Amino acid sequence: MLEMLINPRKAERHPWELFFVGIFYASLSLLLVHWIFSKDAVLSRYSGILIVTFTVMFSMPFIYYTIRLEEKKINSEEGTFAILKEHKKALFAFMWLFLGFVIAFSFWYIVLSSSSQSFKAQVETYCLINRPTNFQDCAEQYGVKKTSFSTVGSITVKDRLFLIFTNNIYVLIFTLIFSLIFGAGVIFILAWNATVIAAAVGIFTKSELSALPAGFFRYMIHGVPEIASYFIVALAGGMISVAVIKHEIGTEKFWDVLHDSLNLIILAVIVLAFAALIEVYITPALSKLLRF
Repeated sequence: MLEMLINPRKAERHPWELFFVGIFYASLSLLLVHWIFSKDAVLSRYSGILIVTFTVMFSMPFIYYTIRLEEKKINSEEGTFAILKEHKKALFAFMWLFLGFVIAFSFWYIVLSSSSQSFKAQVETYCLINRPTNFQDCAEQYGVKKTSFSTVGSITVKDRLFLIFTNNIYVLIFTLIFSLIFGAGVIFILAWNATVIAAAVGIFTKSELSALPAGFFRYMIHGVPEIASYFIVALAGGMISVAVIKHEIGTEKFWDVLHDSLNLIILAVIVLAFAALIEVYITPALSKLLRF
């Protein structure tokens, strides 16, 4: 029944509607996991992963049919920017879906008193990226009692930039692999990143609902270009996948597709580097300037 809520063709005409679909799917996933698994001594420890899994499950039909629709539009004779223009409506739809996820997860992180345990994996990811030198203290400060990591030593701003960029590159590689093997699998990357950002927003707001807009703005400054880069590389992987399925390997058309896909991947890496620079240098500066 849920797969009938939104039609991919309709979503391309009104991509903003996916914002509300994202809120609904994310809220439904979190509440179901909280209701079903919160009393389970074992599975409750993996609530953060289960929330992402449920969100992926609910979103998969729409993502799958949208990607199938976009695959039909792929034309190897188009240039790199023409390809982006052709698929911009689908990219916008995915962005709206992602923003809906972030808003919903952030809201429930703040509202639910046990949210830190529900987002245990996400809080650990936040601490590993933002406070690697005192990871254990960071995790315990935000409610994660038992952790499987420990880090020591000092870290400079340049080290943090390298850490964030390399972490995002790993995600980019996984996104490319997912899109090559199974295009709709990219929704896992989208949902996981939405929960990590939501945990960061919740931590930043100190669980104050009134501070949610400021927290959302703070992390979306670099979050939007970061997620956009993942969608761009997913489009590149989808193009290669379609060319392989159509048995075009070795033909001139295949090399054209490979050339355009490589350009998209390079563009995605550049955007990702730009997002990392914003996260390390611009976001903290704006936070101090605007006092949030």
